[in-house]
Amino acid sequence: MTTTLITGGTVVSATGRGLADVLVDGETIVAVLQPGSALLGTDVAASVDRVIDATGKYVIPGGIDAHTHMQLPFGGTSASDTFETGTRAAAWGGTTTIVDFAVQTYGGDVFEGLERWHELAAGNCAIDYGFHQIIGGVDDASLAAMPKLVDEGISSFKLFMAYPGVFYSDDAQVLRAMQVSRETGLLTMMHAENGPAIDVLAAQLVAQGKTDPYYHGIARAWQMEEEATHRAIMLADVTGAPLYVVHVSAKQAVEQLAWARDRGQNVFGETCPQYLYLSLEEQLGAQSDEWGAFEGAKWVCSTPLRSRAEGHQDHMWQALRTNDLQMVSTDHCPFCMKDQKELGLGDFRKIPNGIGSVEHRMNLMYQGVVTGRLTLERWVELTSTTPARMFGMYGRKGVIQPGADADIVVYDPNGHTSIGIDATHHMNMDHSAWEGYEIDGHVDTVISRGKVVIDDGAYLGAKGDGRFIKRGLTQYLT
Repeated sequence: MTTTLITGGTVVSATGRGLADVLVDGETIVAVLQPGSALLGTDVAASVDRVIDATGKYVIPGGIDAHTHMQLPFGGTSASDTFETGTRAAAWGGTTTIVDFAVQTYGGDVFEGLERWHELAAGNCAIDYGFHQIIGGVDDASLAAMPKLVDEGISSFKLFMAYPGVFYSDDAQVLRAMQVSRETGLLTMMHAENGPAIDVLAAQLVAQGKTDPYYHGIARAWQMEEEATHRAIMLADVTGAPLYVVHVSAKQAVEQLAWARDRGQNVFGETCPQYLYLSLEEQLGAQSDEWGAFEGAKWVCSTPLRSRAEGHQDHMWQALRTNDLQMVSTDHCPFCMKDQKELGLGDFRKIPNGIGSVEHRMNLMYQGVVTGRLTLERWVELTSTTPARMFGMYGRKGVIQPGADADIVVYDPNGHTSIGIDATHHMNMDHSAWEGYEIDGHVDTVISRGKVVIDDGAYLGAKGDGRFIKRGLTQYLT
C-alpha cells in the first residue's frame, strides 16, 4: 500500500486549526503529527512513498455533498450528469463523497428503485457515494419496506409536499411515513412546498401570458415554503420523528426551523449555494442574444431563487452562522439549455428544475470565509463534518484523525479560481449557473481514500475509484 505524508499545512477541523502533518497508509489516516515529528524514532518524511508539501495551505477533510441527483428522470428528460461525469466534477471541486437519491415512483417497488440506482452508480463513480431513498408512493408496501433500508446502509428517506402526480405525498401519507421514522431511526428528509397550491398559481400565471422563467419563482412564493415547512414540523412533532428540511431558500422557512429547534425538536435544515448568492431579480434581468428572457431558465430550480430586496440571501448566511441551518448541499440536478431547459420555452412549468453546482460548492462556501461571513472552522463544519454526522458517516468521513478514511483536500487560500464554462467546469452541461464568479482560493490536491485524484490541475482518478458507503443512523440527534 502507498504511504503519503502531507506536511507543513494548517489542518482545519470543525473545532480548531493548527500546523500539523498528516500520515496516510493505504486508504486510511494513521497519524496527525506535530510538524517535523519522528514517529517511533523514524524520520517520517524519509520513510513514506510520497510527500505532499502543503506549506501555507489548509488541509481539510474532503467535502461531503449530501444532496445530489445524478441521472434523475424529471420533466420528460434526465439530469445531464451521469455518476461518472458528476462525481469526477465533484472531485475537481474538493468533494470526496456524495449522497444521491435512489427513486421509488408511484406504484413502484422501493427495493427495485434502490437496485436501479446501484446499477447506475456501481463501477462508475470517481469518489465514494451513498444513497438516500425517495419514497414517491407512500402505501402499505412502501411502509413495510422502509425499515429494511437500514440493513442496506440507507438511513434516510425523502418525501415531497410538492409535485402532485409525480412525487407528492399528502399529510396522511407523510404522517404514516414519519411514524416509521420514529420507530426505526430513519431520518425523514422533506421537500417542503405546498405543491397543490403552487400548481394553481402557476396555471393562473400561464393563463395571463406570464410564461417566462421568472414566473417560476413567483408561483412558488415564499409563503408556499413557509407553510409547508411549518406543516412538516407539526407532523414531525406529533409523531416524534426527526426532520431534515432540504434546500431551504426562504427566510420565513428558516424562522420556522429556528422556532421548532428552540422548542427542543430534532429539526434540521440545509441550504444551497444558489440561495446564498443568486436572486430572483438577477433571474428577471438575465438576457442573451440566443435566449432572450429565457436565459433565466438557467436558474430555475425548486425551491426557487428568492428576492434579494426581501433579504433572503443575507438571512441564509446568518442562519449558517447561528446554526439555525446546519449544512450546505447543492441539490445538484443539472440540465442543459439545449434540448432540456428549452422544453419550457413558452411555459415555465415545463422547464426541468435544477442547477449544477457539485463542482463549485467548496469554493463558493470558502468565499464566505474570505468575506467574513464564516470562520474557517465553520466552513469545514458545514461542508464536511456536519454532513458526515447528519447522515451516519462521522468517524470514517468528515474528519482528519487516525482511523478515518484518507479523504483530504489541500486548499490554497492564496490561489484563485475563475468559474465558468471555459474555466473550471467539468460538469456535463452546456452552460454554467456560476458564469463569471471569481473565488479567492483554489483546490490544489484532492485525495480520496488515500488516492490522489486531483493534483496540480490534473485529474488522476478513474471511474470505479468510488465505493458505496453503507451509512449508519444519524449521529446528530439531541
